Amino acid sequence: MANLKEIRGRITSISSTMQITSAMKMVSAAKLKKATDAIVMLRPYSEKLQEIIENVSATTDLEGVSTYTEAREVKKVLYIVITSNKGLAGAFNSSVIKQLNQNLANIAEEVEILTIGKKVYDSVRRSRNVYDNQSSIFDKMSFEAVSKFVENVMRDYREGSFDKVYVVYNKFINAATQQVQTEQILPIRMPEQKEAVNTDYLFERNAKEILDVLMPKSIKTQIYKAILDSIASEHGARMTAMHKATDNAEALRNELKIFYNKARQAAITNEILEIVGGAEALKNS
Repeated sequence: MANLKEIRGRITSISSTMQITSAMKMVSAAKLKKATDAIVMLRPYSEKLQEIIENVSATTDLEGVSTYTEAREVKKVLYIVITSNKGLAGAFNSSVIKQLNQNLANIAEEVEILTIGKKVYDSVRRSRNVYDNQSSIFDKMSFEAVSKFVENVMRDYREGSFDKVYVVYNKFINAATQQVQTEQILPIRMPEQKEAVNTDYLFERNAKEILDVLMPKSIKTQIYKAILDSIASEHGARMTAMHKATDNAEALRNELKIFYNKARQAAITNEILEIVGGAEALKNS
């Protein structure tokens, strides 16, 4: 039978772990609400911006209009990969890294990676060319902060340093579900079939000047949205993981308590038998 002191120590240790996982669950739940509100408010803006670009582009020939829409021979590709700086979030980080590795396994072109999150940076920094590491952006998250490094990406794309840009991240579905996405950011994909424009636009300038303003804003918004999606997904994944960890710890603690009670009962029974046996021995002596 196991030592009672050892079992009590394990029960105490598991109880302490339960307190930690339960607290982490509540913290993530509180952060999830704020992160969810942010991504829910941004999505309609991003979708409407893309819709306007498509409608404006439907009124003009895009050939030679914008560098951001021109397809060219692909020699070098940039992947923007978003994870978190912390763990304890289930498969949140590993699923993104797994998707990245699958993408790179099917690509023959030269690849560089812009990492957002320490987990992906630690995973690729020794085996891949890291274009930039923006893991610190989570400390002061804002559209302005995202715009700064995205402007560098757009500049290098215009200069021909990259021929395609993708973003890999977890899209937030709900607190329990996150979906890994790989989306092409550059060149901007336009609908192959230009449908009739349902909305009438009055242009103060020509379509090219309007697209020159809207396209960079759309690119920045897409990446900003991907980061917000990832943040909300992280809190949802961690909340779910900590909820399961708390339940598992509680089940294990209950099993140990039963085991402890059985061991204690057996020890007491043995002591009683020894006392009875000693008393009988004295009586018969």
